[in-house]
Amino acid sequence: MAARYLIGVAVGCLALALLLPKRSELIAAWHQLGSASPGWLAAAIGAEALSLLTFAWLQRRVLRLSGARARLPGLFALSLGNDAIANTVPGEPAVSSAYRYRYYRRNGASGASAGWTIFTILLAQAIGMSLVLLLGVVVALAGSTSLADAGVTVAGLLIVAAAGAILIRRDLVLRLAGAVLRLLRRLTGYPRGSIGARIDATLARMREIPLTSRAMAGIVAIATAVWGADFLCLLCGFRAVHAAIPWYGVLLAYGVAQVAGSFPLVPGGLGIVEGSLAVVLAAYGAGRVSAVSAALAFRMVNFWLAIAVGWVCVLFIAKRRRTMIRETSAGESSRTSPSPGPGEGAGEGEGAAAG
Repeated sequence: MAARYLIGVAVGCLALALLLPKRSELIAAWHQLGSASPGWLAAAIGAEALSLLTFAWLQRRVLRLSGARARLPGLFALSLGNDAIANTVPGEPAVSSAYRYRYYRRNGASGASAGWTIFTILLAQAIGMSLVLLLGVVVALAGSTSLADAGVTVAGLLIVAAAGAILIRRDLVLRLAGAVLRLLRRLTGYPRGSIGARIDATLARMREIPLTSRAMAGIVAIATAVWGADFLCLLCGFRAVHAAIPWYGVLLAYGVAQVAGSFPLVPGGLGIVEGSLAVVLAAYGAGRVSAVSAALAFRMVNFWLAIAVGWVCVLFIAKRRRTMIRETSAGESSRTSPSPGPGEGAGEGEGAAAG
């Protein structure tokens, strides 16, 4: 894991070296970041909190469609913890998805509902990011008549349409997952026994959970709003460091940075997001110093602060879980302990009086 973090830091340093070849420019970027506006930083924190709250709402919406229930405050804490795990633990998105799966199961969701919820949210987030990236391309290419530019836009539309079709016909994807599972079992013998049977049964039940086109559109809209609030955090980061926003390229830069950071090279895209974001922003006229300082301000909130608060939530959820287990065990012990016989209490009282 340390090697992956070092790779990410190296990528970020390389981007800084390419953008800021002079020592005076690097000093200027840190000075600009150091004189950030507290009000706009608070607005950036609020925008990021709104993004995580919207993600909690997305989870509640999908859980309800699958027949499960969960409270929004708990899902908000889960979103914060999930974000911290996703930004620090290698193996994404498997680790954070497993964390959410266990939380859903502990709060009453069936295995099929929990798995279906995670699967649906992942697809909705992918479609939402595709829409954001497509809109960024359209804005960046506004007024352009190049056939190549038009081809990029059409390709983006095809990607969004394909992702939407997968979400609607997710039963085909689940059948494909079942076929892959059977092939693995035939080649390796795993998973087998009761574990394999439970996986087969869960996939079968996931295919039976309905998702109408209207419900799908609502889920995608909420997932897109999650990215939109996070993008608002970037805009507040620009204002915090007193930098002008390159409106034609800022959305495209955000989308490219998020896609680049999603590759499982380093947790949270450390260094990769900062570098790609700063490079694209500078290419669209943000100015090298402003691009670097704005990207760092955004990541201070989006990455570092989110990690700090998120791990506190992970500990809080774990502590609350242990407390509930102790209370449940105490309640079961009190119910199963033998009660005094009909005459035992009275006999003790009479003996005490006689004594």
